[in-house]
Amino acid sequence: MEYAIDFGTSNTVVARQFGGEIETVKLQFGQPTAPGIIPSLVYVENAHLGKVRIGSEVSDQIPNFVNGRLFKHFKRGICQSSPGFLPELDGIGISWRWLGNCFLGEITKLLPELESLVFTVPINSYESYTKWLRQIDLGVEQIRLIDEPTAAALGYGIDRQQLEHLLVFDFGGGTLDLVWVQLQNLESDRLWLKWRNHWNQQKSQPIAKVLAKHGTNLGGVDLDYWILSYWHQIYGLSRNSQTLKLAEQAKIALSSQTAVEIDFEADTLKLERSQLEHILAQQGFFDQLEESLRQIKAQIATHNLKFTDLDHLLLVGGSSQLPAVKTWLTKYFSPEQIYGHKPLEAIAHGALNTDWQLQDRLYHSYGLRYWDKKYQRHNWHPLIKAGTALPHRTELTLGASTVDQTAIELVLGEMGEAARQVLFEQGLLISQASTLAEVQPLNDQDHGRAIAQLTPLGQPGSDRLKISFVVDQQRCLKISVFDLLTRQELLKDQPVIDLI
Repeated sequence: MEYAIDFGTSNTVVARQFGGEIETVKLQFGQPTAPGIIPSLVYVENAHLGKVRIGSEVSDQIPNFVNGRLFKHFKRGICQSSPGFLPELDGIGISWRWLGNCFLGEITKLLPELESLVFTVPINSYESYTKWLRQIDLGVEQIRLIDEPTAAALGYGIDRQQLEHLLVFDFGGGTLDLVWVQLQNLESDRLWLKWRNHWNQQKSQPIAKVLAKHGTNLGGVDLDYWILSYWHQIYGLSRNSQTLKLAEQAKIALSSQTAVEIDFEADTLKLERSQLEHILAQQGFFDQLEESLRQIKAQIATHNLKFTDLDHLLLVGGSSQLPAVKTWLTKYFSPEQIYGHKPLEAIAHGALNTDWQLQDRLYHSYGLRYWDKKYQRHNWHPLIKAGTALPHRTELTLGASTVDQTAIELVLGEMGEAARQVLFEQGLLISQASTLAEVQPLNDQDHGRAIAQLTPLGQPGSDRLKISFVVDQQRCLKISVFDLLTRQELLKDQPVIDLI
């Protein structure tokens, strides 16, 4: 049986195909009022033995736990290139990935007849995160990935007979992701296939085509931290995981009421909905929303589309339910366009939807590393641009750079844009704006990064290798290498790495 896991920063949802229908799996780790929603929490009872408690087993007992053994928001830590600091427990050093392994391992232990898994990922995550997902030892050989908002578009449970364009607004605990999907329902179209001199008519599969994507490291966790910082200024409240939880409670309460009061130690912490909106404005939150929509608007313009062509906006993620967010969105979209009835389960359900043929595109750009003689440092030559539709093919010729060169190597890099970066501050994972574009080498540590041994030896001044790069529908980058001197094919469709 195939299951889907929407592993979230704040909550996790598991779904499966059962009796021809997609359903949410209810586990003992789920919330008492919503058994299908598992809090993304880990309490380490014994690190040496790998003994942990997760989900509601933790959230219902937080006051009884020993400080320093409770971890939350670890998905954010896993997604970062720098490991950050985590304590040593029971004689072993733990990591964010270790916590993620434990969390997902406890969940999959309870999934009967588990044969394959679908994991959903944020669209701005890097290859290091998806590689970790593929390499987790969960006793499952077949694992596939789909980005979270695209899955949501396929799992929201709306009538697609009349719809053509959807914009998914996925605002969860750790990221803000937007994806524009064009649905091409080809029910009226038929495929004619010839078999033994007879023509048969077959129904063609409808297509879900991704036209635009944008993501950033901004989530509900950051809003909690901003509330906590406001209380720190007003009440002198310390900033730690316990008080951050109080801020989260206040944020959630303001989704259904205009003011909230929380008693904590000697203080009564107060917050009004209007004050929260002022905090968001001060932190540039609405400016970030504007920028995200601007990015989507620019991308769909290349397809001769405008926001007026949109059929529905789909709200996904717990943070998308904030009144301030919904009110802001009505500046651009009518209330009739906005759907918000399935914010937490749509992603996991859509990950299992095979009714639609998905035509996706790459979110990040990818490049080749080279030595920049002018600045005497390594730089990156763009190879595949962000937004490239799949499948994709491109070619490049390379020559030797030194006399009697024995081999030519290839170092690929994943090139992000200048955006928000996640930092560790006072033991908490928060994000802030950054002007630096991040590049993550993908195969820099591989011993096999030399793509070709040169026989005879290479000499500067002439092209030596022609390299063909192909990214297939499954996002696998493959290379073929042809030696222009010897007229020999050295590599043919060699898988290198899976792209985002």
